Amino acid sequence: MLNRYPLWKNCLLIFLTILGFVYAVPNLFSEQPVVQISPVAAAGADMAALNTKVQQIMKTEQLYSIGQTNDKQTIILRFPNTDIQFKAKDILSSALGNDYTVAVNLLSSEPEWMKMIGAIPMKLGLDLRGGVHFSLEVDLRSVVAQYMQGLVKSIKEDLQQANVHYTKLIPTEEGNQLRFLFCDKRSLDEAQHLLARQFPEFAFKVAQVVDSQSYQLILQHTEQGLMLLQQSAINQTINTLRNRINELGIAEPIVQQQGRNRIVVDLPGVQDIARAQQILGGTATIAFRLVDVIHNPYVAESSHIIPANLALYHYQGRPVLLSKQVILTGNSITDASTNFDESGRSTVNIRLGGGGESYFHRVTGDNIGKPLAIVYIETKATTKMVHGKAIYIPHQVERVINIAIIQTALPPNFQVTGLSNVQESLNLSLLLRAGALPAPIYVVEQRTIGPQLGAENIRKGSLSILVGFILAVVFMAIYYRVFGLIADVALAINVVLLVALLSLLGMTLTLPGMAGIVLTVGMAVDANVLIFERIREELRNGVSVQASIHAGYDRALATIVDANVTTLIAALVLFGIGTGAIKGFAITLTLGLLTSMLTGVMLTRAMVNAWYGGRTLKHLPIGM
Repeated sequence: MLNRYPLWKNCLLIFLTILGFVYAVPNLFSEQPVVQISPVAAAGADMAALNTKVQQIMKTEQLYSIGQTNDKQTIILRFPNTDIQFKAKDILSSALGNDYTVAVNLLSSEPEWMKMIGAIPMKLGLDLRGGVHFSLEVDLRSVVAQYMQGLVKSIKEDLQQANVHYTKLIPTEEGNQLRFLFCDKRSLDEAQHLLARQFPEFAFKVAQVVDSQSYQLILQHTEQGLMLLQQSAINQTINTLRNRINELGIAEPIVQQQGRNRIVVDLPGVQDIARAQQILGGTATIAFRLVDVIHNPYVAESSHIIPANLALYHYQGRPVLLSKQVILTGNSITDASTNFDESGRSTVNIRLGGGGESYFHRVTGDNIGKPLAIVYIETKATTKMVHGKAIYIPHQVERVINIAIIQTALPPNFQVTGLSNVQESLNLSLLLRAGALPAPIYVVEQRTIGPQLGAENIRKGSLSILVGFILAVVFMAIYYRVFGLIADVALAINVVLLVALLSLLGMTLTLPGMAGIVLTVGMAVDANVLIFERIREELRNGVSVQASIHAGYDRALATIVDANVTTLIAALVLFGIGTGAIKGFAITLTLGLLTSMLTGVMLTRAMVNAWYGGRTLKHLPIGM
């Protein structure tokens, strides 16, 4: 009996091993301090002009980078140390103004060809790089209350325009329910027919009031509609927070949902909690204003004489004059999404429901054919030192994000057209949704981790992995001799494949993740111990060498699978109910189980078959 693997299986194992080394190697390259520059409004940005401007600033301020990388929306400048990096960041931020995001970061010095194939190093978590961690809770009850409050105004206006009369709106204790009274059944039926088409997320119930001739129409959120509203609020909050975190100069923040109503924010490299809280809790909104078509904006800009009731703005590099009269604010927008019209051009669908729809409809109807501007208004803060303490002074920053021609009187649901491409429509819908937080957020947990502690965590974590690996290698080599050396080679490849898989999937490595790698090393060796002991048992029973190898792998496989499945169940439970740090451990452990099954069973068997499978042997060097 000879043990042989088919050629395709050997080729597959060799291919996976080479692929693993390629995607794991980027983690060996050192990190370089960089400054990343990108326009706030990505669509239509002139990157060539931005690059020229950056080079002029660098030359004037005598700042010298050791490398530069440009892509469609970002300029990356590399510097030899962090002192020059932060100096360049401050100078470029001041010179470029609010139209550009200037962020500091640490990027790998790996070759460009590796980046082209997606071979990038793992990101380091907060506990390894240092920074600020927030756990925020979103007040979802406030979301429902605000939505229902705006809905009442919208329904009243709709019923009034349809000439449907109701006698009373009954307040209820349930936050997701509305009750209207009608004096006759015909009015109730007309109202139900009208509202059912506009609000499919509600369930309608009709009841006659006891001891009265009135009829009651009850509107209540369906369970699915309520979940969609709450999830939409969470997604909008995450988008808003990500947009605001750019102001902190963080290139790779971690903002993710945790549970039903919590959001975790990790800001690597940030140590100023007060500044981070100010940015995360700030306010932003939008406003619709008519564009003035009578006066010349270029004359107003050059003469510095602005006509009364007008304000000077800039849009796509040219001046525009807007009316100071706001005809609609972002508080009236309940949803915005990207879509396509009949011609295949990108549009943004906007849904109103927070009040002011009637006035907006009337003003747009009176100004058909004229341009309408959308102004993004954000409250920021400047730092001022008073008696040695940092005082944050709020101020508003306004910019025009879109100008479109009014085609018709705009209803509560309308489209914004005239966008240049899909990316611009995506940006616009994001700004409309993320202009303001949909509900209050509360900081339920915050902590700061210093960069020195992060570096110490990296050193100790790496040392623990190295010590565990060396001890496992020495034990296997001494106890199982040649077979132990084969297991050691498979163990090394297992670690490489695990690191490659974490890098390829874009996972963030944390200190618990390092603990998961250490545990994976032990479990990978455990599989080989089961196999080798089974082979030794077969040899003691007088079974031939080739039959013992075959029986060792086949009969130990069931035990190995059982052990790994039970551990996998525990890892999935940890991932499902654990917090961010526990999730990192669970992810690493789960992926480690998969790679250890591949290397501990298939790879070692391929090596044993390649070395011993085609030979007639009377003895195996397996430590007997």
